[in-house]
Amino acid sequence: MKLSRKFLSDYVEIDDISTKQLAEDMTNVGNEYDSCEKLIPATNLVIGKVLECSDHPDSDHLHVCKVDIGTEVLDIVCGAPNCRKDLKVIVAKVGAKLPDGEIKAGKIRGCDSNGMLCAMSELGLDSKFLKEEDYSGIYELDEDAIVGEDPIKYLGLDDEVIDFELTSNRGDLLSILGMAYEVGAIYSKKVKDIDLSYNEEGNINFNLKIETDACPLFLAKQVKNVTIKESPEFIKNRLIASGIRPINNVVDISNYVMLETGQPLHFYDNDRLGDTILVRMAEDNEKLTTLDNEERTLTSEDIVITDSKNAVGLAGVMGGLSTEIENDTKNILIEAAIFNNVKIRKTAKKILRSEASNRFEKGLDPKRTYMAIDRCCNLLSKYADATIVGGLVEYNKTNSEDKIIEVSLDKINKVLGVKITEEEVIDILTRLGFEVTSNNKIFTVIVPSRRLDISIKEDIIEEVGRYYGMDNIIGTTMTLPLKEGKYDKTIRQIKNKMISMGLDEALSYALIPESEVNKFTLDKFTHINLADPMSEDRKTLRYSLLYSLKEIYEYNKARNYKNVCVFEIGKGFYKENDEYKEEQKLACLMTGDYYLDINDKKVDFYVIKGVVEELLDFLGYNGRYSITEGNLSSEFHPGQSAVIVLQGKEIGVIGRLHPNVTKDPVFVFEINLDKLLVNKVSTIKMKEISKFLPMTKDLAFILDKNTPSKKIEDIIKKAGGKLLNSIKVFDVYTGENVSENEKSIAYKLEFLDNTKTLTEDEVMPIFNKIIEEVEKNGARIRDK
Repeated sequence: MKLSRKFLSDYVEIDDISTKQLAEDMTNVGNEYDSCEKLIPATNLVIGKVLECSDHPDSDHLHVCKVDIGTEVLDIVCGAPNCRKDLKVIVAKVGAKLPDGEIKAGKIRGCDSNGMLCAMSELGLDSKFLKEEDYSGIYELDEDAIVGEDPIKYLGLDDEVIDFELTSNRGDLLSILGMAYEVGAIYSKKVKDIDLSYNEEGNINFNLKIETDACPLFLAKQVKNVTIKESPEFIKNRLIASGIRPINNVVDISNYVMLETGQPLHFYDNDRLGDTILVRMAEDNEKLTTLDNEERTLTSEDIVITDSKNAVGLAGVMGGLSTEIENDTKNILIEAAIFNNVKIRKTAKKILRSEASNRFEKGLDPKRTYMAIDRCCNLLSKYADATIVGGLVEYNKTNSEDKIIEVSLDKINKVLGVKITEEEVIDILTRLGFEVTSNNKIFTVIVPSRRLDISIKEDIIEEVGRYYGMDNIIGTTMTLPLKEGKYDKTIRQIKNKMISMGLDEALSYALIPESEVNKFTLDKFTHINLADPMSEDRKTLRYSLLYSLKEIYEYNKARNYKNVCVFEIGKGFYKENDEYKEEQKLACLMTGDYYLDINDKKVDFYVIKGVVEELLDFLGYNGRYSITEGNLSSEFHPGQSAVIVLQGKEIGVIGRLHPNVTKDPVFVFEINLDKLLVNKVSTIKMKEISKFLPMTKDLAFILDKNTPSKKIEDIIKKAGGKLLNSIKVFDVYTGENVSENEKSIAYKLEFLDNTKTLTEDEVMPIFNKIIEEVEKNGARIRDK
């Protein structure tokens, strides 16, 4: 929202406040600004009169001029074709700073030049406000311009503009009146009334039909015998300062009133429109040629204004070409309406985001709709010689009653953490234009309908806090009793454990391409798409975190960093029976060299399997989980992947990514933490470390390539009995002395008795029994 200082000063007294201070004070109550600057930034300008204008002796297009600036006569060389004697001009004196640089004294082809005669295009005004003649020659001032005075002030362009970045809930500030109420509250100044007076003649003759719930309010007023001409300077200048290009008096009044009140308006050529307006939803594939001469194809989600047969306007977005105001227009129908803000936003996104659609999207005050149509009549009668027809056609299904909210002083102070007095609260709310009464320190607040953002007591408390001043709120020590949540504590423990195992935590986007959402899982679910995505690559909420980690790996690989060991704890999203759901998940990706302490090794299946086992054991699930064969999505390598099962229920997946996904040896796992942590963990029992050394034995078996290692481990565990303390795979081999359809797996077996040191004679019978049982199941001992 571009706020013109001059426009604002029409409704609230700010002569004693600098524009910069105004911007800072508005920021202090929550209305941040992007910039604060003069409308025309050029400096050291003065009105001059050309006393003499002769041709340059050494040029066919330059002129040598003597220019009176009131205090002296300057010699200035000028190349503009319209430069001539007795012309009133804008002079940039030596030292003047223009957008293209600083003006300096010098010689041009041997003649002194102590300044510059300016075209309007050289002063820094935005190009959209300039005409062709503003580029082709110097700007010609009227005869009443006083030599020596400030030309910018003479033109009425001595304005200053604050560009505010408003929050989405403050639609009321998209108007000069809304800004005036805000500024008036800051400085305890009264807001002036708008002149709504006008005379009427005759009676309106017009029919209105509304056939959609998307239009709760529609007002129509007839105006006759308008004269299309140039707008008065004050209207043009205020539009320019607000970023809107002046066109003619009728169109400019429409925009001027929109800026004043916040209510968008539309003017129809009444003679081309006819005597009826019908508001309805468009039909699919219905056509409408809009004011920009573009044929639009509409849908049943668009609201259209029709002449009962054909569409003549796209409600809240753009009028139709067939009823456009033209230079010969005499009779006008004024439309002031409120439309469904969601439908306007969707239509505007397809067609055109404009000043009007922006205001419709934020919501409008029905009282301002009536005010705006009266203000239009007032200005049209003054500046377009219009005759206002008596009567108003209206359709109104809105609730324009002021809201009544009760809140106690104790509640206000408790929420804000301050001790504001009853008098201070009443003063703040009164300055905001609210009606407030107090009974036993309980406030009854009547909120004006213009403040659509206020509906509950917390909104009232926010208003008090804004104007009391956040800088005035003194920090205090919290006395609220806090209790650490068990779930959050576990998540933090998981993060710390993963970090302690040498992995880096990653944070990635939850939005992914729709084509990737069903990958890395066989789960059946309905994915969730954003209604208004920023791009196709970020339109769908992810279900699995593994796609995000794969993106992180590819990003690092592209920068020649191939040792990537990362994890992420985040949400997966899906929809079930029209209910939106989310699940907390842990995902990990490992590839390249794995560094832990001073040792490192290449990441393989057993490394990442060890990470999973270490984590689950740490959480207290030791002996209750297994990593086994299962059905996996096509993104996983079929021979180096498995599912993670806890107490008979699948909670995750682990394995290498399929070569179709990446040729690199990238290993991943993903665990559904919601499914994992719902299982209770019993108290961890401590066991004394054995005083006796274990005995270790290594052996390797050659077995069928498709036989999983777990099958062999289960046989070894059963045959080993109580003395077998642990089994670890330390090598998987395919190559020489092993056939193409076979593989060799080497195991390290640890035997232990907590009561004594085991002897070779005690261990070997068990060791031989293990070999015998494994060989019975199709494997053979590898002897070399």
